[in-house]
Amino acid sequence: MRVFLLALILGLPVTPFLPAQQAAPFVEIVVPMKQPLRLAAEDLSKLPRASVETRFDGVTMNYEGVWLPDLLKKAGVPGGTELRGSLLASYLIAVGEDGYQVVFSLADLDPMFGGNPVLLADKANGKALSGAEGPFRLVVPKDRRGARSVRMLRRIEVVFLRK
Repeated sequence: MRVFLLALILGLPVTPFLPAQQAAPFVEIVVPMKQPLRLAAEDLSKLPRASVETRFDGVTMNYEGVWLPDLLKKAGVPGGTELRGSLLASYLIAVGEDGYQVVFSLADLDPMFGGNPVLLADKANGKALSGAEGPFRLVVPKDRRGARSVRMLRRIEVVFLRK
């Protein structure tokens, strides 16, 4: 307060202190030679939604979000009939805020191949994910263990192998 009064007395410009606005949390999808796709919860809410029910360790959860293959398509990742040849050796790395990482092959995620559904969730049991669970989580409902359901998801990096 004294510094503020001193500045007024000396005729110095005074701007009130305003706390910096927190940027909305986002998940980033990085694809080689493409602009990264950054998605906040608000962006996900505008896309076609899906939900899955999981049961791990006796606990049932209902997750809501967007199917990962739909987001990969939006980011420019080839899928469907475009996924052939050397692209079949491509994969993605999902990274959590705590550094936890898992790998999925693009073919395993694609409905025309493995069709293993993976949801990028932003809600669980009707509430926004937060704390150690969120704000985003990959959910792999067909997995027998939840180890590939990356919580606190921050980044998805697509890797195209070349020979």
